[in-house]
Amino acid sequence: MNPTWSVQTGRLLLQPVWGGDLRDLQALKADPRVFAVMLGGVRSPVQSAEELAADVGFWSRHGYGMWTVRDRADSHFVGLVGLLDRPDGRGVGLRFALTPEGQGRGFAAEAAAGALRFGHERAGLPRIIAVAREDNFSSRIVLGAIGMRQCEAFVRAGVPMLVYESVRATTAVDASTLRRFT
Repeated sequence: MNPTWSVQTGRLLLQPVWGGDLRDLQALKADPRVFAVMLGGVRSPVQSAEELAADVGFWSRHGYGMWTVRDRADSHFVGLVGLLDRPDGRGVGLRFALTPEGQGRGFAAEAAAGALRFGHERAGLPRIIAVAREDNFSSRIVLGAIGMRQCEAFVRAGVPMLVYESVRATTAVDASTLRRFT
């Protein structure tokens, strides 16, 4: 793993996923409180292992990908955040999912802002999107808090979905939104 791919925020450490994260990722992705509303839904242990292998390969090909999110105070696993190509062709998508214990503490916004900043500033991505269910107010609040703007809507399997975007910051004001959380 390239050490320059890690991101530190005020309270969190984001590290590229690797084989040693499998147990934490299997538990997170099997939890219906977290993954029932994610694209693809709850994962089996085998699916989680396959996704982990794909995510490790993605990092080596692109220089960005999925990170584990850990509390810097005690290294406790609190979730997953990252940037991946969307399967629907809409572009590079920001994704995040936190353990139930990690939710409600501002970690989602902090981790998502760190990933978004990495994507624009270090990976050079000009545009990053995120997709949230229209009724997922928590995710929508996070996306707005980190400066993403709604740009599109669509329906997937009868569920209204909203697309948010972030275009690479070109002014100090735009960059300050991301720095607020990192």
